[in-house]
Amino acid sequence: MSRPDDADPPGGPWWAVRDSWTEALRHLRALPRNPELLVFAALQPVMFVVLFVYVFGGSIVVPGYRSYEQYVVPGIFAQTVLFGSIYTGLGIAEDLSRGLVDRLRSLPMAPGAVLIGRTMSDVVRNALSFTAMLVVAFVVGFRIEGSVPAAIAATALLFVFAYAFSWIQAYTGLVARSTEAVNSIAFLWMFVATFLSSAFVAPENMPGWLQPVARYNPVTIVTDAGRALYNGRDPGSDPWLALAWAAGITVVFATLSVRRYRSSTSR
Repeated sequence: MSRPDDADPPGGPWWAVRDSWTEALRHLRALPRNPELLVFAALQPVMFVVLFVYVFGGSIVVPGYRSYEQYVVPGIFAQTVLFGSIYTGLGIAEDLSRGLVDRLRSLPMAPGAVLIGRTMSDVVRNALSFTAMLVVAFVVGFRIEGSVPAAIAATALLFVFAYAFSWIQAYTGLVARSTEAVNSIAFLWMFVATFLSSAFVAPENMPGWLQPVARYNPVTIVTDAGRALYNGRDPGSDPWLALAWAAGITVVFATLSVRRYRSSTSR
């Protein structure tokens, strides 16, 4: 009979899954204690839906679409899940400033479990925002004109893409180390990425020199894929291209984030 001291140290895939899930639950249990965060996360996308549909909807006509909301709402969906990824960076920066990262790194946890748990919990937060936004989208006239499986696939694609961008935010939080810096850095590139895409207007309506930037923007690719699936159209290769972008971003920034996390301290 082996003694406890002789037991093998924790390791293996199950160890990583268990620790990641434990860390995700820690963040999810904290959500009800921050209701203002949930309210803001739900109100911001609702505001974008209302503003774009009622302010710009009367002056923008998109050929081939029944109404502007059929075109713009999938773009706002993509913008919302992308913007929702910022909470990953903000949370990690806050943990660093409070000294929590040092304490977590001293525990026998799987490498990267803290980051994986944080990104997993923020997917749930994103889902809550998306649900509120979907309800408002139906109120303002948006309809799913494709099949239900296609709509589910479009929504899943958006969340896969958002999860990939959570890893960019995780790395930003580890590098910037303060919530103010993360907020400034993240919103700067997110606004550029979303507005220089097909989320709100067709790239063909942009200046000629800007059209290639918008056309090959990964936000355009995932938006076009979701828009086609929601509207019952052939998305072509866009879903596969979006998945390829998501996989590449996840691999690169997850690797960078885990390496940075191992060497990060609160000082």
